[in-house]
Amino acid sequence: MKLLLIVFSFLFGGVLWTFTEYVLHRGWGHRPSWNPFSKEHLKHHADVMYFAPSWMKFAFAVGVLSTFGVAVFMLVGVYAFAGMVGFLVTYLYYEFIHRRVHTHGPMNAYGRWARKHHFHHHFRRPNMNEGVTTPFWDWVFGTLEIPDKVRVPRRQALPWMIDENGELWDKYKDDYELVGRPKSSKSKRHKTSATESASAKPSLVGA
Repeated sequence: MKLLLIVFSFLFGGVLWTFTEYVLHRGWGHRPSWNPFSKEHLKHHADVMYFAPSWMKFAFAVGVLSTFGVAVFMLVGVYAFAGMVGFLVTYLYYEFIHRRVHTHGPMNAYGRWARKHHFHHHFRRPNMNEGVTTPFWDWVFGTLEIPDKVRVPRRQALPWMIDENGELWDKYKDDYELVGRPKSSKSKRHKTSATESASAKPSLVGA
């Protein structure tokens, strides 16, 4: 019985993190930069390859666990400790998944869902799809949207999405669409104009 309660406490701590993740993102993440979390989060939205410094995340985790964890442990004992471990493990999983969806392409169905869900939030509807690791709390609070295809601004396309020409890989075209003018189009026009101007000038060779 005691072991079951420890396991339950661990799982409860994990679920508690997913709720915390949602509340932080929805409640603080998109506020004007009056708090450090919002400031870093808005930077991340402006540059999808920017992540808050690791020391800042570590300080946040230590602060939360030391402030609330010790007090709860003294009151409840080993069950609280199991809950704290579950909370911390799920938080670390969130950090891994969040960075991974930005830096690498999907390898399975969950990875495909996580990227579409998250990038719809990034590029189309920042007030929707606030959860990263699970859609559960978005479903509960009415902020869940399931896009057929995510429209991604070319200038913010993730490196894993595009080939050497800046176009979507074929395997991602069912899930994503690039919007905006290709980066090379302007330079190509300038190059073409320069070539045409040069060819229009009379040649001085043999004059």
